[in-house]
Amino acid sequence: MNEKITPYQSESATKKEQVADMFNNISKTYDFLNHFLSLGIDIIWRKKAIGELKSIKPRLMLDVATGTGDFAFEAIKILKPEKVIGVDISVGMLDMARKKILERNLSSVFSVQTGDSEKLQFEDDHFDAITVAFGVRNYENLEKGLADMYRVLKPEGKIVILEFSKPQQFPVKQGYNFYFQHILPVFGKMFSKDSRAYTYLPESVAAFPDGQAFTTLMTTVGFKMTKQRSLTFGICSIYTGIK
Repeated sequence: MNEKITPYQSESATKKEQVADMFNNISKTYDFLNHFLSLGIDIIWRKKAIGELKSIKPRLMLDVATGTGDFAFEAIKILKPEKVIGVDISVGMLDMARKKILERNLSSVFSVQTGDSEKLQFEDDHFDAITVAFGVRNYENLEKGLADMYRVLKPEGKIVILEFSKPQQFPVKQGYNFYFQHILPVFGKMFSKDSRAYTYLPESVAAFPDGQAFTTLMTTVGFKMTKQRSLTFGICSIYTGIK
C-alpha cells in the first residue's frame, strides 16, 4: 500500500532505499523545517500523542522511525520510562539523534539504532508501548510494518501513531492543500537543498489511507480498540490501538 509514491523517480532503488536517502539528505535541517513549516504546532501534536500513554505508564518503549528523536525525547519528559529504543532507516537522522542524546545526557535512557520498520530486530511481546510520529506513510508495505510492530508489542501494550491526515471541511481543506502544494515545497527546497523531499511530503500524505481506512488496517493486523483522534481541524491525527 502506498508503494508507488516515492521521493525520487528511480527504477533501480526501492521506496525504502529512496526514503533513507531523502532523510539522509535533509537530516541537518529537518528539525528546523519541522518547527518552521508547522509554525511550531508539531510540538503540541507530539505532547498530545504522548499523553495517550500516561494511563499505562510504560517502562520499555520503542520509537519507530525515530528520526532525530523528538518524539522519544517528549516521551521521556512526560512518561519517564526506564528505557526507550529508537529505530530508523536513515543513518543521517540517527546521527542527529545521537548528538541530541549526548547533549541532554540521556544515554542511559534513550538509545538509537538502524532498523527497518518491517523487520524489527526484537523478540515477540517485548515492548510496553510503541510510538511512531510522521513515519507510517513512508512505509514500503504499510500492513507489514503494522504487523511487525504488533508482533513486538506486549499483550495489552499500546501503540500510538501520529500522522498527517486530510482535512475535509471548507475552508481548511482548501487552505491546507494550497499550503502543502505551493508554499511548503518552496521553503523546503530553499532550506533543505533537496528539490524532492518537500514535494514528496504532500504526495505521500495524499496517498496515505487516513481515518477509518487506517484504523481498519490496524484492526486487520490484530490491534483492538483502535481509535482516531483528529487534531487542528483534521490536519493531523493520533491513532491508538491495544494488542
